Amino acid sequence: MMAPLNGCPQKKGDKDFSMKRLKELPKDLFNDVEGTVEVKLQSNRLKNVNGISQLVNLTCLNLSKNELFEFPEEIKELSHLEKLNISQNNIKIIPSRVFPSLPKLQLLKMNTNRIEQLPLDLNQCGSLSNLILSNNCLKDAQALVGLPSLKELYVENNRITDLPQQLFENLVKFKGSGNPLRKPPEEVCAGGLRDIRSYFAMLKDNAETVKTVKAMFLGSSMAGKSTLCRSFERGCPVEVDEADRTVGIDIIKVESNGVRFYFWDFAGHEEYYFTHHVFITPKAFVILAIDLFRYSTDDPQSFTEQVQFWISNIQLRVPESVLLIVGTHIDQCPDEADVNKKKRDIEQKLEHLLTEKMENLKMLKRKLEDSKDPSLFLEQVTKLKDLIAYNLKVLELMPIDCTRSDDVKKFQAHVYDVVKRKDLFPHIERTLPGIYQEVDNSIQVQIESDDIPKHGIVTFDDLLSLQSSQMKLDSESFGSILRYLHGIGAIVWYEKIKLLEKMVFVRPAVLISLFKAIVRHDLVKQIEDIPELQLRREDVLQKQRRTWVLDFEQKATLSNVAMNILVRRQLERFDFADEDLIKELAGNGRRTGKLLHLLQHFEVCLPTKITSPLNADAPEFQPKRKWRSSNPDVLDPDAACLFPSFLRSNDVVIKNWGSDKRSDLTVQVYFLPELPHGFFHRLIIKTCTFYPTHWVGKDLCFFMSGTKMMLLKEKHEVDPFIEIRLREPHGDISTEIKKFWEMIRNVMHRITVLTQEWPGLGLQVHSPCKETGCSDYFQWRDWKDWVDRPGLDSYAITQEETVTCRNGHTRRTELIYPANV
Repeated sequence: MMAPLNGCPQKKGDKDFSMKRLKELPKDLFNDVEGTVEVKLQSNRLKNVNGISQLVNLTCLNLSKNELFEFPEEIKELSHLEKLNISQNNIKIIPSRVFPSLPKLQLLKMNTNRIEQLPLDLNQCGSLSNLILSNNCLKDAQALVGLPSLKELYVENNRITDLPQQLFENLVKFKGSGNPLRKPPEEVCAGGLRDIRSYFAMLKDNAETVKTVKAMFLGSSMAGKSTLCRSFERGCPVEVDEADRTVGIDIIKVESNGVRFYFWDFAGHEEYYFTHHVFITPKAFVILAIDLFRYSTDDPQSFTEQVQFWISNIQLRVPESVLLIVGTHIDQCPDEADVNKKKRDIEQKLEHLLTEKMENLKMLKRKLEDSKDPSLFLEQVTKLKDLIAYNLKVLELMPIDCTRSDDVKKFQAHVYDVVKRKDLFPHIERTLPGIYQEVDNSIQVQIESDDIPKHGIVTFDDLLSLQSSQMKLDSESFGSILRYLHGIGAIVWYEKIKLLEKMVFVRPAVLISLFKAIVRHDLVKQIEDIPELQLRREDVLQKQRRTWVLDFEQKATLSNVAMNILVRRQLERFDFADEDLIKELAGNGRRTGKLLHLLQHFEVCLPTKITSPLNADAPEFQPKRKWRSSNPDVLDPDAACLFPSFLRSNDVVIKNWGSDKRSDLTVQVYFLPELPHGFFHRLIIKTCTFYPTHWVGKDLCFFMSGTKMMLLKEKHEVDPFIEIRLREPHGDISTEIKKFWEMIRNVMHRITVLTQEWPGLGLQVHSPCKETGCSDYFQWRDWKDWVDRPGLDSYAITQEETVTCRNGHTRRTELIYPANV
């Protein structure tokens, strides 16, 4: 049951008809038309609400999750209405002369409809303070200007290009991500109202139109990404030696033909994919390099590895992006016929792949819509509609011979033509204050003139001081500009990470190179190559180095001391002269450096300890007496980090968990269209920080909380899922079951938080039948409210004490669904 509409208290005049499968208003609703003040009609199948105007004293009305195609004009007769929720319907048009008739309306939720235009008289709704319009088809927000009481506005995921300055004069909360914004750009809006107001204030002095594109080069290892990237930059063939291949991510800035490109060259090894989420942003131009020489039309695995893996992850991460596939190494192919054959094969298989995924999503949507009560699955249907509507724009495959100047020129010209197409890049053009560009240019000049160190790591205050000597800037305005430059990839500034809030990386490639020091495919070799002199400087013995290698190879665990040394070595390659800065970033001895905190913040690794065995010779503990260790090292255990993505075994988990039992409480979260690469390891890290007693494996993780035991399991089957499994409590189940469902809720909450990073991802939840040999399951209705709101007291799929699967097996409801939790 949905909670009272935005906090409306329960009182005598409340009437709750939610989740009743209603197709028309019930007669009981009109038993006391003057005494009814709040009505809940959400999660039904209403196509109209004829007669609602009889409830003359209504103050709160919830019509969300119904089948309304038209906005009910009768609502204008409800002059006492204060809160209206009409979200998650199919409304396209809002009639005029409705909102001027609602003088007391304060909260209006119209999100997740198909609204294309707002009535111009909406601004006559004098008391409206909270307006939610997210997930619609709005192209214009001018009708919102002039709302005298508006304080909170949410317009995410629409088609708005310009937001009027007057709109922000009195707002205290605003969200507008997911729009093709030109004025102000989305990167400015991401900084919040402070940055938006600063943007408009600076815009008055000098405004200019700029074209900026962030292009991501993806593809398997040695596919030619770096060659493409560098050849484009120089306008001629550039040969990249295998030893110089990308380790992690490289960044190249190119400005030509009135367009500024930020090229992000992502390494292709699987080990590096786990850092991509730190840097990949939506609405990018994706260039996928495929080695046509190595590609085989006869080997299905060739398409899977070189094409399907990348396409799938692009669809999940940036589903609205533009994708250009470039076939490389054609100079090594036998002839042009071979190139054309492979080109046709890739395009045909890709078309089949995309069509099949789309049909699967449509089939799932129809299945939910045709269920006994589709109103219970409205959120899931809406998400499936979004997934179906996403449009990954795949351009024709372009074969390139990077050894030929004319092919490089052809590639350059094609890229310029693509980014200038407004149907593909409506957001490329932005209106910016002139000072934004001045600061960006000034920083580059100061790097080249050595006013800023070559490594590009500088404090916020020092950077501000350098700019203030040339232009008038206060701290707040400068912060707004830096946040924009961070958003487009020109600099990196993690101001929301406490330890890094004062540190600005004006050369992002340097920061990324520090990631490379630890997250790399040849990490063992890097450890083995640490010079003896550097080991001695850190008081490390050769045998400790061997232990580091063994710990990493066997347990995917690396000592903090080893990481400090590796980061220091990488910093020294940039000729760092500032020893204090080196210690700050790399750490010193057993003190953790800031880079390691950054890796942990982005869930690349998990803090752990390499513990010492119990010491039988340790002195006995005696109360009221100070205990003295026989081995002082025990007091300083070797801090380390676990990298789940490098694990190759589940042995330690299986040893502690044992085998699955039929009585285990089991929930399976299915991922549509597929489980993203690296998702499970990110989930493990998020969950381990909440439950400190844990054992981690390759695709299993076992947690303990008191006497409660929980297992997470990643399953890559035809329908991939993550299974959450808890040992059934001993004794009286009714006293413990709430705590068990709370553990499941905690994990599912972390899953939903992570899912936000993959817009092209949908979820379904099942509880499998526990009868041996039975393949049936119990599908959950919309469950986000239960997960996101811990105070919600019930999730009542059914009021029955037992549920029966389609094969006739009966189970207690509380062991299948979180009912009455």
